[in-house]
This record gives sequence, structure tokens and C-alpha cells, in this order.
Amino acid sequence: MSNKNRRKTSEVGRMPVYERLAKDIQAYGVTEVFGLVSDDTVMLATALDSLGIIFNGARHENTAIAMAEGYSAASGNLGIAVIGRGPAAANGTHGAVYSSRTGSPVLIIYGDAPSIQNISNPIGPDYKEFNAVGVLSSAGLQVFRATGVTGARAVLADAIEIAESGNTVALLLPTNVQSTEGNFFNQDDPKVIQRIADSSQKARSQAISVTTDILNKSRKPIIIAGYGAHRANAQKSLEKLADKIGALLATTARAKDMFVGHPHNIGIIGSFSHSLARRFIEESDCVLVFGASLNFWSTSFGTFLPDVPVIQIDNNRKNIGMNSSVELSLVGDANLVAQQLIDALPTEINHDKPFHSHESSAMIAKFDISLDFHPLDTKRTLDPRSLGISLDRLLPRQRNLVYDAGNFLGIVPYISVPGPGNFKFTNDFASIGLGFGAALGFAKGKPNHTTVLIVGDGGLMMTLGELETVVRADIPLVIIVLNDCAYGAELHFLKMNQLPVTTSVFPDIDFAPIAEQLAFNALTIRTLDDLNNAKPYLNDLQEPLLLDCKINAEIAAPFMGELATFEDVGS
Repeated sequence: MSNKNRRKTSEVGRMPVYERLAKDIQAYGVTEVFGLVSDDTVMLATALDSLGIIFNGARHENTAIAMAEGYSAASGNLGIAVIGRGPAAANGTHGAVYSSRTGSPVLIIYGDAPSIQNISNPIGPDYKEFNAVGVLSSAGLQVFRATGVTGARAVLADAIEIAESGNTVALLLPTNVQSTEGNFFNQDDPKVIQRIADSSQKARSQAISVTTDILNKSRKPIIIAGYGAHRANAQKSLEKLADKIGALLATTARAKDMFVGHPHNIGIIGSFSHSLARRFIEESDCVLVFGASLNFWSTSFGTFLPDVPVIQIDNNRKNIGMNSSVELSLVGDANLVAQQLIDALPTEINHDKPFHSHESSAMIAKFDISLDFHPLDTKRTLDPRSLGISLDRLLPRQRNLVYDAGNFLGIVPYISVPGPGNFKFTNDFASIGLGFGAALGFAKGKPNHTTVLIVGDGGLMMTLGELETVVRADIPLVIIVLNDCAYGAELHFLKMNQLPVTTSVFPDIDFAPIAEQLAFNALTIRTLDDLNNAKPYLNDLQEPLLLDCKINAEIAAPFMGELATFEDVGS
């Protein structure tokens, strides 16, 4: 057989690059992408759609990218966003930076200006001119750019491989490269990229020995699990370790409800702790931290942990001591290290276990978070804490909770989830407005649970157009608006500094009629009796539901006071 005939045998066909890249994306197992159509990526979006890959279109580029990240966080799969160049890329910078800080594998495909232009005789200005490489690189993203037909597939493969390691990666596709036709061959088909597995490792024996010495002397240890412990499937091992050493179990906010039902679980530590957890933490004489970064939320801005030995265990050496000082570090997988400690400790610890006493267990069993505060409802507004407790009873038990950011995060301890994998913060960039997109993506990634977005009126106003996206995408999303008619965090920050609050307050907008015009079921909630009217909708969630909950703006989340104290000390 001649070389010419062999070439024909291996040839897949002649087609535009955008069509070939769409087929490659399909070959990687991608079934859903997110984006906002633009003239410079619309052919790729259409090709993906024609292959049966669902294109979930948003109303803003930030939302599209947040959707891809939320989908990735919920499903564990690669999230892909497809948006345009120039103004589209500039619009989406906020979402791209947010996504890059989450650790979710996300690929953002951008359109780009033609790779070869007639510079000597341009046809008018390029109004979309934008240095995407410079901007996105400065924002911390790794950027790939396809410069020709032959290399486009390889660049896509490289970008996906880097993204699969837990990164947000940008891929720029010049319009002329996308539209150029080329011959493509079977031997060039993409290889299935295996995500780099976490390098699960045991801790060094010397570190285990030192840790067991400390634990043998400790009478009141506490084990704190972060999201890294959840990802390592360490729950059972940590519970066994706690039983052996007489420890209480706690989590960071991101690992919320990991130990629900365990008799020695004291809930979240730090800024979202209830009074009983704070009391036990103050009494502790040793703290073991598994898979948590000990950020300002977990440590109440550095004030939460007592002056006792803190032992931090993390699979990534860079995470240890990053945010808080620790006395001892163990580099290793949370599950494996917990098992090492169980095996290394004697069968019986030679001391009593005050945290496992009948008295301590009874205190934990009897604790009622509804008695942890005095409700401050008014005739027309609700205490957000009381609202949270009632929502916990009313919302479907199999639920995902996605939070936007703001003062209303004080509601976090009052609404439970099935486990850490059903809970998501979106404050990785300390911004508001991205929760909406993340919730849409999360709902796509975990469709067997009802996804609930908890958002403030400020964040909703930034993304109001996405109400239409919910209906068009046929997602039975529940939106809980915690409406204090203000930028709540700024309102309380101004109050704490005895400054005028006028710039942070807004009119009382009723969002329910707006949502109804976009085919939502919607209710305005001013009392707990009003909330009961939502029961029929929540019991049979056929359409998306929005509850505009008017909350008392006088109530500051605990972390607002911690932040103010922290900044006073810093100054």
C-alpha cells in the first residue's frame, strides 16, 4: 500500500478546527459546558451542541465561569466555560480569578483576535482589542493560546491536563485558527487524560512518635477536620481516633456536618461556632487539625485556638503553617495518618477522658442551638438565625447549600446539609455575586439533591438577569434571599467605626413579583407564618422557587465583630 493510501486510511476527515476541537472535548467525556455566546466562539458552541454536549448559557460571563466551577466542585469532573474575547474576557475576569482560587479543575475557552493580521493596512480599529494573555496571567491563571491548525489539538490537550490537576486554565482560540480547515488523522486522537491522583502518603514515623507522646499526655484533645479530610474519606478513621484518645470532633465551615450524629461532635469551629463549641475549645489541651488550612474563618481571625499544642496534618506541605502557627506538622494523607496514630497508640490511653464523660456527652446531646440567642424579630422582619432554624426544618433533607458572600453568612450554623460535599462557599475572592452561577453549576453537577442558593439582596441585584437562566435551563433551584435592604457587611463595618451608613442602605425591593414575571414561584417572607406558606412549594418542587426573606438589618454576624477587632489590632 502506498503512503498516499495509508494516509487516506488513517484520515478522519477535513473539517474546521472548531469542529475538531469540539469532537476532542467530547472524546474527553465532557457532557456539559457553560458559557455565553459571542461571535468569536459561537461556532465552537454550536459544534458542541450538535454533538449532544449540553451548552448551558448564562446572561453574564462571570456567571458562566462560576457555573463551570460549581459544576466541577459538585461532580468532581472538569468544568468548561466558553466565552468570547475582548469585553467578554474583561467581563469574566472576576469569575476567572474566583475560580482559580477554589482548587476546582476548570477550563475557560476564550475567543481571541486573529493570530495573523494585516498590520500595515488594517480595516478599521479592533474595538475588542484586549491583552487577555497579560491580564489573565497577572491574575494568576496559566494561559494557553493556539497559534495554528496543526497545534490546536495539542494545546487543548495540554490545557485540559493542567486543569485536571486542580487548576483554572485559560485557552485562547484565535478566530482565524478556529475557522481554518485541516486534515485530521486517527493517530492524533486525544488520549484519555487521567487526573493526577492525590499523592496519598503516610507521615514519617518520627512525627507519628512525637504526636503519640503528646496525645498520651493529653486529657482534653480536640480533632478538627477540614475539607481536605473529607476529600481523603477520613471521617471513619477520625471518629475511631477520637474514640481512642477521648477527643471531641469538630470541623471547619467547609467541612460542615461531617460528623453529624456522632455523640462527640461539637460542630463548626471558629467564626461559625455556637457557644458550647467555644466552651469546649477553651478547655482543650491539644488540637489536631486534619486537612484544614486554619484560615481566619476557622480561627476567628486568630483568636479561637487556645495556647496549647496545635498539630497540623496535611497532604500538601505548602498548606502547613500557611495561615496559622502550629507546634507540630505531619505531612501525609488525613485518612492514612489517622490510622497510623490509631495503630501507634496503646490499646488504652493511661488517663481519664473528661471530654467523653457522661457529663460532657449529656451537654452535647442536650444542646439546642435555638436557645443560643435571643430572637430579634420585628413586625416586618425576621431574625436570620430564627429563619435559618425554620428553613432547616422546611427545606428538602436531600439538599445542596450554596452560599454567596455577605453579613448573612451568620446563618450558616443554623441550616444543616447531608455532608461536606453538599455545602459550598463562594467567598474565595472575598466578593459577592458569584454564588448564583456556582449554584446553577452545582445543581447540574448534583441533580439528585435540591440545590438551595442563599444570597443577599446585594448579590442578587448584581445577578438578577440569571433568574431567566434558571427557568430556561429548567433547574428547580430554591433561592433564599436574605434581604436586609443593605450591603450588610459594609453597613455593620460603618456602624462599628461610628460612621454614617447612608451609602450602604437601599430601598426595600420586593423581589417576589419580579421572580414571578420570570416564571418562578415566589413569596415575600416577613414572619415565620409567612414562611409556612412555602411548604406546598417545597414539598412538590416542580418550578424554581424564590423566597424573599426580609431580615433584621440590626443583627451582625459574629465574624463582623471579629473582623473589626482584628483590624483594630492590625492598625
